[in-house]
Amino acid sequence: MLSELIEASEVTVIRGGTLVDGTGSAPVDDAVVVVSGSKITAVGSSSEIHIPNRARIIDAVGKTVMPGLIDAHLHVGGWRTDNPLIENLVVPDGVKLLRAGMDAALLLDAGYTTVKDCSGIGAVYIKRAIAEGTLRGPRILAAGYDLTQTFGHGDVFHFLPIETTEARNAHGKWGIFPLICDGVEECMKAARYTLREGADFVKIHTSGGIMSERDRPEHTQFTLEEIAAIVKVAQNAGTFVTAHCQSTEGMRISIEGGVKTIDHAFYPDDEVIEAGKKRNVVFVSTLSIMKRMNDGGVQAGYPEWSVRKSREAWSAVVKNIAKIYRSGATLAAGTDFVGSKLLRLGENALELELLVEHCGLSPMDAIVSATQNGAKACCMEDRIGTLEKGKLADIAIIDGDPLKDIKILQQRERIQMVMKEGSVCIERDRIN
Repeated sequence: MLSELIEASEVTVIRGGTLVDGTGSAPVDDAVVVVSGSKITAVGSSSEIHIPNRARIIDAVGKTVMPGLIDAHLHVGGWRTDNPLIENLVVPDGVKLLRAGMDAALLLDAGYTTVKDCSGIGAVYIKRAIAEGTLRGPRILAAGYDLTQTFGHGDVFHFLPIETTEARNAHGKWGIFPLICDGVEECMKAARYTLREGADFVKIHTSGGIMSERDRPEHTQFTLEEIAAIVKVAQNAGTFVTAHCQSTEGMRISIEGGVKTIDHAFYPDDEVIEAGKKRNVVFVSTLSIMKRMNDGGVQAGYPEWSVRKSREAWSAVVKNIAKIYRSGATLAAGTDFVGSKLLRLGENALELELLVEHCGLSPMDAIVSATQNGAKACCMEDRIGTLEKGKLADIAIIDGDPLKDIKILQQRERIQMVMKEGSVCIERDRIN
């Protein structure tokens, strides 16, 4: 029980709302969440929790109290058009960096308190500015430079000389230029390089994809030996590896090589899913980018061939994400949004709607995919993702019941309050 002597400025109590704690447990009516400093010190029903004297009270009656949301795969890239050539080869990097700072605030406004940025060195700078209080935004885990083989999914500008598109030789441009590496030694050095530049984890490409013109999602990239070498470098630095991976074989060798998350996960078979479950791998869905591209990608400016590949894959992808979910494997929600008009940051809760509508998740399980499971995709499940005693106080108060209508989470005006590490960042309702 908290001491009665704790100063009022140190304790905040959220009371009266319906608690959805992120674990998948049944909602708790008339709940109380006690926050001291940056952490949750008590949570439960009002009959169980003592409210300290002189605490600041936030009235959540009639509202839902839940963890801050987590997007397990996006890019705080500062895009404004949906033309990859313009954004990566024409727009100055300084302009994109300033845009990205604005986009980070949009994510926080939408209830996202943590995001996993899966390539783009700019996110390394944005996360530092947020951490020091210069910018408003969610907690960012940044991959920095991603790793790809020659003629891999990350090596997309085949019409340019390769020496000008490799990140270490790109004359200061960061865009989406990757670290191109082949063979165990090059892969280990590239992994060490991105960590040196400030990456929190290592992102690799182990299959082809939608946005690379001359390969397909079914293709496999990197060898098992290369993947295992990169994973070893990451583990030695106390971190993990995320794989862009859509092919069956690519997923198989990624899991065998020790990768922590399989992002996109288009074509898993039963063997892949079972291997992922056995090794506690997190599968990350990114239906949102596909849905937006399928509906309006050509008109927005994406190449015809990329939209065609996305449309071809859609029915299989939603079926396979549903299969991953039904298997009991860990499924986290991502979007692959980049900040453009079609893929605007702040609209990320679309992923939850799509998981419910197309993959059979309940609204509760969709919320778990963007809270508890999102934290697992960031290897931060001991600190964030659920409203439990001892966790960081990343909390959102929602006007309405997302368990009845998951689309509520896409309505920014319904996000009444956002707290990150115990500090109220967004407040759209009166605080008592």
